[in-house]
Amino acid sequence: MKQNLKPLIAIAITILLGALVAWAGSYNGANVGSLPLFAVVVAAAFIIQWLVYIHAQLKMTEQYFDLVGSMTYTSISLIILLTVPDLSTRSLVLGLMVMLWALRLGPFLYLRIKKDGRDSRFDEIKKVPLRFFNVWNIQGLWVTFTASAAWIAMTSADQVDVDWLFFVGVALWIVGLVIEVTADVQKRMWRSKPENKGRFITTGLWAWSRHPNYFGEITLWLGVALVALPNLSGWQYVGLLSPVFVTILLTKVSGIPLLQKQGEERWGNEPEYRDYIERTSLLVPLPPRTK
Repeated sequence: MKQNLKPLIAIAITILLGALVAWAGSYNGANVGSLPLFAVVVAAAFIIQWLVYIHAQLKMTEQYFDLVGSMTYTSISLIILLTVPDLSTRSLVLGLMVMLWALRLGPFLYLRIKKDGRDSRFDEIKKVPLRFFNVWNIQGLWVTFTASAAWIAMTSADQVDVDWLFFVGVALWIVGLVIEVTADVQKRMWRSKPENKGRFITTGLWAWSRHPNYFGEITLWLGVALVALPNLSGWQYVGLLSPVFVTILLTKVSGIPLLQKQGEERWGNEPEYRDYIERTSLLVPLPPRTK
C-alpha cells in the first residue's frame, strides 16, 4: 500500500508546486479573458506531458520524452509571443532565447536516444504506470521552473526598455550556449570513433571541465534571468528561481551525481580515470591542475 502511495504523493506535490509558481508568477501579469496568461501556459505545460504520456504508456516507450520537453518550451514561448499585446524588445528576445535553446537541445537528445535505442533511466520506471506518469509530470514542473523567468517577464504588465542588464544577460546566454553546443559536438565527434567506444572523453573543453555542457546550461539560464529581471516585481520574483533550479538539478539531482556514479562503476579502478578526476575541474572550465 505504501509503495502505491509514494508516486501519488509525488504527483500531488509536483502539481502543487506548479500551481504555486503559476499563482505567484501571475502577479501583475497579462490575462487571456479573465484568466492570467502565465497560469494558463503553466497548465498547458503540464497538460502536454499528460497527453503524450498516454501514448508513451501504451507503447511502453520513452523515445519522445526529451523531444516533447523541448517542444513544450518552444510552443508555449511562441504562444506567449503571439498572445501578448504590445510586445517589447526584451520579451521578444526572451522568447527567442528560450526557443533557440530548446530547438537545438531537443532534436540533439532525440537523435541520441534514437541511435542508442533506449534510455536506461526508464528501464524499470516505465514498467510501473504511476511512476512513469510521475516522470512526465515532473517534466511539466521542470519546464515551468526552468522557463519561469522568461515566461513571467514576457507576460508581465511592466515592460522595461532595453538597458545594460539586457546586454549583460544576452552576452551570458550566448557564452553559455556556445560552451554547451561546443561540448556536445566535441563529445559526439569523439564517440563516433570506434577506438573510443566505452571510454571517457578528456579532450577539448572536457580537458578543462568534467561537465562543460552543464556549465554552459547553467550560464545561459543565468543570462535569461538577468534579461528578465527588470520586468519582474512582487511575487513575480519567483522567476529568479529558474537558474537556481537548473543549478541544483544538474549538480545535486539528475545531472552530475548520476554521471559520477556511472563513471565510478565503469572506470573507477583505472589510474587514468583517477588522474582525470583529480586534475580536472568538476564544473567550471579551468586549466587542468598540475601534480
